[in-house]
Amino acid sequence: MGSQFSEIFGKLFSKKDIRILMVGLDAAGKTTILYKLSLGEAVVAIPTIGFNVEKVEYKNIKFTMWDVGGQDVIRPLWVHYYQNTDAIIYVVDSADKDPLRIQDARDELQKLMTEDQLKDASLLVFANKQDLPKAMSLSDLSEKLELNSFRNRDWHAQACCAKTGEGLYQGLEWLSVILNKKQKRSK
Repeated sequence: MGSQFSEIFGKLFSKKDIRILMVGLDAAGKTTILYKLSLGEAVVAIPTIGFNVEKVEYKNIKFTMWDVGGQDVIRPLWVHYYQNTDAIIYVVDSADKDPLRIQDARDELQKLMTEDQLKDASLLVFANKQDLPKAMSLSDLSEKLELNSFRNRDWHAQACCAKTGEGLYQGLEWLSVILNKKQKRSK
């Protein structure tokens, strides 16, 4: 009887550990998002050489977020962070309208989505820097990234501003709902 109570109590009140891989091109705002979520404040970020890792608690979920540098010379190393990833947060600078950068962002995302180790990972795309005057709309960015091509994957695009935090928790809310559904399906 006592062990049954402990098991039920544990399921109700324990926090689930979820591994998140946060990637995107350089200067998209990944590190700013990471520290806004973990510290609650915007930090002055420098280019990430390697990775940053922080735990972020939201509702009953403990997200371990791996923020991996996005410079083109570092991107081939992303593969070393794929194992056991539950969800991917792909961050895009929605104010960067350079056609080559947008194409590069799309190509990197498409490559990620074909990786066998990530086939079950949910995808959250943060369209960052929405506070800037020339930021692309969420629908324009979704079209340019060809998000509708991901038919066999749970995905969501969320407009956000890493500096103010606007949109970040809506993205985490979607992730928590979708990951809870996945967990229930796997039982």
